[in-house]
Amino acid sequence: MRVPLPQFATDDRPPEHIAEVIETTTTEFLAQCLDPEELNFPLMPPFGSWVKTWDEESGNKIFGIVTYATTSPIDSVHRARALGLSLEELRSEQPQIFAMLKTEFRAALVGFETPPRGNNGLSGGLGMMFQYLPPRPPQIHQGVYQCDRHEIIAFTENLDFLRTLLQVNNVPVEALVAACLRQIYQLRQCDRPWLVKAGRALSQLLKDDYDNLRYIISQIHA
Repeated sequence: MRVPLPQFATDDRPPEHIAEVIETTTTEFLAQCLDPEELNFPLMPPFGSWVKTWDEESGNKIFGIVTYATTSPIDSVHRARALGLSLEELRSEQPQIFAMLKTEFRAALVGFETPPRGNNGLSGGLGMMFQYLPPRPPQIHQGVYQCDRHEIIAFTENLDFLRTLLQVNNVPVEALVAACLRQIYQLRQCDRPWLVKAGRALSQLLKDDYDNLRYIISQIHA
């Protein structure tokens, strides 16, 4: 039985701090969402959205894309059952329900950013971004944060991460790529030249799979 994460005071927790790593591998990590301050279910990050965490040993900021999310009972033996109550009724009549459930998500690693360095070797400026698997994944209990708009735009100037994303296993990968690109396109305020660039990169990666290429492109405007 998995016990709930210890919840500390949330007054100083930034809103983008949404989860904590509870399992980690070379290619992905599993995170458990932190409980919100109010009586509610934890925020579940959208499919295809961008998150970040760290490898404290190297200082690398690690970028991931959400591939799967689930809410389930903390007690793995007993399943949740239908109660026929609205969310407001749950809060007033069954408030313990919120403490008995956990929300988790998996994120595929797509790249990392090295610690920023100035010309004199001191901290300052921007780090270098790489669009391949980091040397090491994040450690257990590292915080997981939603990426901000500027980070996503900077990282996606290069589109090599699409190759890694197309190789993710056990997910509907075409839907994943479409959801990811759709979010980027919206964050870039419908930047048409970037979308054409992304389409060309996909056409090279899927040159022998026209049906899936067409499927992905058709969903980006949704």
